[in-house]
Amino acid sequence: MYTFDHRTRDSAGAFLVGELERLDLTLNLPLTEVTWQRDIDLREDVAIEDETASFTRSHFAAAGFAGAGKSWIGDNSTAIQGIGLDITKHPLPLHLWGMELGWTTIELNKAQRLGRPIDTQKYEGMKLKYQMDADEMVYLGDTSVGAVGLLNNPAVAPYNMQVNWATASADEILKDINLFIEHAWKRAGYVVAPDQLRLAPDRFALLVRPVSEAGSISILDYVSKQCVSAIKNGRPLEIEPLKWLSGRGVGGKDRALLYTRDKKYVRWPLVPMQKTPLE
Repeated sequence: MYTFDHRTRDSAGAFLVGELERLDLTLNLPLTEVTWQRDIDLREDVAIEDETASFTRSHFAAAGFAGAGKSWIGDNSTAIQGIGLDITKHPLPLHLWGMELGWTTIELNKAQRLGRPIDTQKYEGMKLKYQMDADEMVYLGDTSVGAVGLLNNPAVAPYNMQVNWATASADEILKDINLFIEHAWKRAGYVVAPDQLRLAPDRFALLVRPVSEAGSISILDYVSKQCVSAIKNGRPLEIEPLKWLSGRGVGGKDRALLYTRDKKYVRWPLVPMQKTPLE
């Protein structure tokens, strides 16, 4: 005699359905959200056979007149300074990601009889796992392969926000964000002003309230259009919520992320998911 417990019946998709029971056959996936495609650009020239993705960084050195200052020369100068160049290569390993979808012919026939195709559902589950892994990889990286993400790169300098946004006015929040922007702008030699701001969802919600009792504009719109980045770049600062920022700061506090979305500064090498021949 064979016995089947509740888990065995559920995994096979064979349920007891009464004559007066209307079973909804809609595929209901877990409630998830991924945002990595919104926040980063891809380096798409990599292929599945590549083992390493690398890039080069050029360093220049130039000495001026008499070893310092500007490169002045005279009418009879015979010794003219040149430009020094050093090119360094930065290799990054590429890691393979893969999953297997398997079922027997008997399982497939049973699922077809039940009207609940296990091949389609397993495929949807694999795509969900792929998107969730990619989302975590972009923001946090993975310690097992020594990779870092947007939120834990050691090259990023931390900055402490100064104002309690829950009780602050719109102008106080704007000043706080401008100091944050100035900190990142200074780190870039005042060349590139960041154009992306990511906030924890509860912090983002604090900005979705009116600037004044008139309610003509929200603090979110006010800050995005009046901050330093908006004036410098000629377009509003893009402010979006990001779940990975909740509780990841010192002492369990929320974090914020300020950066420039451009392939020259931030990108992720990714090969589109491919399937192997059916066996």
